[in-house]
Amino acid sequence: MQEILFISDLHLSESSPHITDLFLQFVATRAPKADVLYILGDFFDAWVGDDDTSELSLTCIHALQRLRKNATDIYFMHGNRDFLVGDTFAEQSGARLQADPSVIDLFGTPTLIMHGDLLCTDDVKYQQARQMVRSAAWQSDFLSKDLAARKQLAEQYRQASGEHKSMEAKDIMDVDPQTVAQYMQTHHTHQLIHGHTHRPNVHTFELANAPATRYVLAQWQETGSVLCWTEQGPNVETITAR
Repeated sequence: MQEILFISDLHLSESSPHITDLFLQFVATRAPKADVLYILGDFFDAWVGDDDTSELSLTCIHALQRLRKNATDIYFMHGNRDFLVGDTFAEQSGARLQADPSVIDLFGTPTLIMHGDLLCTDDVKYQQARQMVRSAAWQSDFLSKDLAARKQLAEQYRQASGEHKSMEAKDIMDVDPQTVAQYMQTHHTHQLIHGHTHRPNVHTFELANAPATRYVLAQWQETGSVLCWTEQGPNVETITAR
């Protein structure tokens, strides 16, 4: 039976080794049973360039390599933390870079997949910053700096992001329902899967006089979370440390 897995928001970093261990356990034992794995952004808590050869980077690349050799297809979508993941990482890991947003055929149902940050349009300051850092000029300038400088800047951005979140109302950090509807209608879908908000849930609503569903993936913390999809439908699995 074909099976497709979706994960997001692992925020892998040296400061959270237990999450890295959960991921390594997942790709060694659970993921090889699936045909496809979609990573929908914020896989890393920060990614400063494909020339980063830290132990964490290489460990994750090698783990994905092994999974791909097992014949599981891997698709990697950029998040707001790891949008600088590039072709070199994809080539080394065996993952294919997936555009945000994209429409996939999920057992006969056109399904929109996104990281999710594009849906949070009430957070105007974030959307302005996102537009800046996704520009070719900004990325070229950032990647021209040496690795140590980039890591220092990434830490500053993380701190600034945390301060921004603490000052904003919680509703502003969530998706805007009208924006959700616009994206789904533009892409002619009634099913959406995304992460980013760290608010796992299944939302049902009406869109263009037809039922629609939005699946929100969970952030990995003490346990991992995987949305598993077969012909019978979706199921959420929890990954616990062994």
